[in-house]
Amino acid sequence: AAQGPRQSDLEKVARATQRLGEEQYRNGKFTAALKSLLDAEKHLPDDPYLHNSLGLVYLAKNRPNLSVSHFKKALTLKPDFPQAQNNLGGAYMKLEQWDLAIETYEAVSANLLYATPEMPLSNIGWAYLHQGRFKQAQRSFYQSLEIRPNFINAIHGLASIHLKQRNWVKALEFIDGVLRSNPGTAILHADRAKAYEGLKEYKKAKSSWQVVLRLVPMHSPLAKEAQKNLSRLEMQ
Repeated sequence: AAQGPRQSDLEKVARATQRLGEEQYRNGKFTAALKSLLDAEKHLPDDPYLHNSLGLVYLAKNRPNLSVSHFKKALTLKPDFPQAQNNLGGAYMKLEQWDLAIETYEAVSANLLYATPEMPLSNIGWAYLHQGRFKQAQRSFYQSLEIRPNFINAIHGLASIHLKQRNWVKALEFIDGVLRSNPGTAILHADRAKAYEGLKEYKKAKSSWQVVLRLVPMHSPLAKEAQKNLSRLEMQ
């Protein structure tokens, strides 16, 4: 008897639709990506990678509750899937469920096969920072920097601890030290502006926000923050 095709035509179409959805996601076309991935899911309900992709699209569409269920489904189908676990941590961060985020990121950073452990370690730092647990946050940021000494996410985290604690002079010393070797890092110029404002040095704060505007795309969130602060400082 003739052998039937090894993969059903429906599954082949679903795989192609999944690839299309993932490409649309990478290109920032989140609504189109969601439609493609949901179409693919009808025929591939047990594909962990598809559920991970759906979780990412829901995160991008600011629906973290829905993303949590897909990341969890991905991990149920494939327990050793550190990328999905890391993404689940990101969803908990969006939901401001800091303890769950910390627990999830700790599991990722302990996974020896995860290629970039500095990222979950830094994210643990941010979760602690949001809770106001500055010592623990600092420890996590330093652990991240031991792995990748120039990791801006963790450096920005350490600067943010000083700013939260209103240690304006310490913040400036720290930020200026880093900017000497990373002069084009916009987020650190934003941190510097906040420290100058804390010291009531409004002219220097304005100058730092202007540097931010030169460094980032015009419609980015950081550009909008810089414009807003510049408008406010004009009143000082």
